[in-house]
Amino acid sequence: MIARDEIVLLGHIAGLHGVQGWVKVFSDTDPRDNILSYTPWLIRQAGKEWRPITVTAGRKQGKGIVAHLQGCDDREAARLLMGSEIAIYRQQMAALAKDEYYWADLQGLRVETMTGQKLGIVDHLFNTGANDVLVVSGERERLIPFIQGQTVINIDLQAGTLQVDWDPEF
Repeated sequence: MIARDEIVLLGHIAGLHGVQGWVKVFSDTDPRDNILSYTPWLIRQAGKEWRPITVTAGRKQGKGIVAHLQGCDDREAARLLMGSEIAIYRQQMAALAKDEYYWADLQGLRVETMTGQKLGIVDHLFNTGANDVLVVSGERERLIPFIQGQTVINIDLQAGTLQVDWDPEF
């Protein structure tokens, strides 16, 4: 069994492409086709166990990504993978420079203001084009720009906290 902290979610299988077992992939990587640089993928269907699968080919297709996976050679085999989550082992990811973070590392951090007021937990992030935004779930949902040195003052992965300069009433 693979522990949750050993993997990083990268996307999911969102559709079928053609009749030779290719699948459409929704990727959370930036750029989107970066997901193709990792192999093996770990896939999980409907909460079952993670299992490794080799990506034999992949490419951009319009605005999306399509991939062919080992052993998935026809449309029916691809259909069985629909909705599967895609992850990789954490050690497959490149090391980051100081003050750089993967979104997966920020999710779940407890968010508090500079005065110690707890705002909630980082549920997920999204990109606006100008900057990333933290979606913080607590007594209510807050959207906080992820701008280090301005709104995000300190990140302590060991303690599981993220300190922000943010008005709790906003």
